Amino acid sequence: MLILTYIIASYLVYKKTLSRVSKDSWSRDIPSSLEPQSLEMYDIGLKWSSEHINYKKDVHIVSEGLNLYGEYYDFGKKTCAIILSGRTESLRYGYFFAAPYTDKYNILVLDPRGHGYSDGRFNTVGFEESKDITNWVKFMNKEFGLESFIFHGICIGAAGGVLSVILRDCPYVKAIVTEGMFPRFYESMKNNLIVKKKPVFIFIDLIDFWMKHYTGHSMKFGPYDVIDKLDVPLLMLNSKKDLSSKPDFAQKLFDKAGSKIKEIVWFDEGKHSMIRINNMEKYDKAINEFLDKLDL
Repeated sequence: MLILTYIIASYLVYKKTLSRVSKDSWSRDIPSSLEPQSLEMYDIGLKWSSEHINYKKDVHIVSEGLNLYGEYYDFGKKTCAIILSGRTESLRYGYFFAAPYTDKYNILVLDPRGHGYSDGRFNTVGFEESKDITNWVKFMNKEFGLESFIFHGICIGAAGGVLSVILRDCPYVKAIVTEGMFPRFYESMKNNLIVKKKPVFIFIDLIDFWMKHYTGHSMKFGPYDVIDKLDVPLLMLNSKKDLSSKPDFAQKLFDKAGSKIKEIVWFDEGKHSMIRINNMEKYDKAINEFLDKLDL
């Protein structure tokens, strides 16, 4: 009876965490139950978008049979920064992270598969998303002639960006900036279960079973297993208070990263995916100083 309970409960957790149950979930609408800091992030981001609306072009690709949508802000620069949002986050969430790049780069914000206007049911913690990211880069090169890209990835978006460069041979990528990247999603999920005082033994592996069943991918494989092959400059932004991508997780990734040029910047405040709102000046300065050294 206990095993059956675990099986049912693990399925429900998987479905809630990594499956889009309807078009109304993970949409472009601003969630009504957000905490004040998250609402502030959306407000700042929406203001950024409205201020630059004259530069916006709606863009669309078909990737792996899925219709995917985004917005391209063309400021006439030679390099494009692609904002890669995390789980449950549409392109409107990505607006908030565009500001550090606006003066020097074009901006592409995306609805990841299963989010916003884009097709798709499952979040695959970066695996299938990495194919989409590569297809977006190829589209932007063909459609707009761009040959220089920066990835700014948050959590799963960071994993997808790294995996696209390593596993999908994504062209034209000149640098990757990550916030809250995890070594493997398995560790992040396990730690969150512990924090929430949920059962871990057997339960975590059952959640992984459901992911493999529906997507063919396992949470036990992630950026950590391939990041030694990364050959583009890497900037990692991490909070000492991140409970999903803990400091020791981040340090392991950084130490193993194969990038010849790499930096890690620590922040004292900020929950997972919420570093910039706690110190925008330091966050934006870290990005600009790192990229200025690369002369993109």
